[in-house]
Parts: sequence; structure tokens; C-alpha cells
Amino acid sequence: MALRPIFYDTETTGIRVEKERIIEIAAFDPIRNKTFERFVNPGIPIPAEASAIHHITDAMVESSPNFAVVGQEFIDFCDGEVVLIAHNNDTYDMLILKHEATRHGLTLPTWKYLDSLKWARRYRPDLPRHTLQFLREIYGIAQNNAHRALDDVQVLFEIFSAMTDDLSIDEVMKLLNKPRDLQHMPFGKHQGVPLKSIPKDYLRWLVGNGAFEKAENQDLRASLEKLGLLEPV
Repeated sequence: MALRPIFYDTETTGIRVEKERIIEIAAFDPIRNKTFERFVNPGIPIPAEASAIHHITDAMVESSPNFAVVGQEFIDFCDGEVVLIAHNNDTYDMLILKHEATRHGLTLPTWKYLDSLKWARRYRPDLPRHTLQFLREIYGIAQNNAHRALDDVQVLFEIFSAMTDDLSIDEVMKLLNKPRDLQHMPFGKHQGVPLKSIPKDYLRWLVGNGAFEKAENQDLRASLEKLGLLEPV
């Protein structure tokens, strides 16, 4: 059975995955043409710097249920064999969703997850940036209320549809999970330089800063290890 895509986004109290709380979650199911949008009472004050980005205040969420309730509603919305798609899913939305579920005693289904940021970085290396709003401009998608969950979800759906063209979700998953054999540096001050020509002190600097621990750099790690330029873990 083919996976059913569900595009989703979270707005939170901050960027520290282990400590923050979800204050809004939204989703779009293009197969069923249904949307999901809920505020969440996080049980803690929303920092002013977070409100300045998504414009969600304490007053807007104070009468909303907590994540134990909203999380279960989200689980019910995402029934069946689905893949949850978000921008920066691997290192943010998926992780905070799982943390919130654990914190509130919810058991998430064995969903599959797809990171549209990873897809954009892999298949649009010609672009200098891969943020949702930059991709929106590149693909000529109408501006919306950026950093509100449902608006970002709708933009993500349009961007992802444009980036993947007529590929099925199953085909996208296979391509995204297929390791790449990189020959050139994909980012940084040595972008485009053959891997064999990258200075060793720069590679040591990347190791020291945890660059190869990030999910999006595992192809680079494997390629460097294959060339004998990086010690295998």
C-alpha cells in the first residue's frame, strides 16, 4: 500500500528541542483534502523572542488544551499508513513531536518521516539557501503569513510538489534514503572543491564542531571515509 503524505509544522516556545513546548501544530492531508490546526497550552510562558517570530502570545493559547489532548487529536488525524513531511523534520519537528509525546505519556504510531529540507539540499545544490521562504520565492509561490503553522504547511505542500514533480512519495523516499557518493565539498568555504583537495585542518575543524554528527552530513561523512580522509566511527 502506498504511503499517504501528510504535511505538518509546529510552532514552539523556542529552538531547544529537549526543553521547548509545542504551542501550535498544523497539518494538511492532500489525499483526503483535510487540514488540522490547533493551539496548545504549553503550561509555561511563551518567551517574547519566540512570540516576535510566530506572533503567538500567552493570551492566544491560555484556553487551549495541553499536548496530551492535542497530540491525541493529531494522532487520530494521521491514521493509516502515512509519512509525515516537514521542513527540517529530521533535526527539529520530528524530534520535538516525539519529546512532547513522551512528556505527556502518548505513544506515537510507527509513522515514517520525510525531511523536505534534506530533499532541497540534495536535489537543489545550485541554490544558496534552502529555507522555506527562499524556496517559496524561487518557485513563485504566493506569500503567506510566514511562521504560522498552517500557512507554512500549505506553502510546504506547494514547494514540495514543485520540487518532486511527478515522483510518487515512495519514489521520493527511496531516492532520499539512497546514499550519495560525493566527490566535491557541498558547503562551506571550500564548496565545490574536490574532497581529495580539502585541507586536513578544515576537516579536523568540522569534526571538532560536530558537523559529521548531523543527519544532513552523513553522505559527506561516508564519502570522506571511503576516500580515507576521515576515520570511520
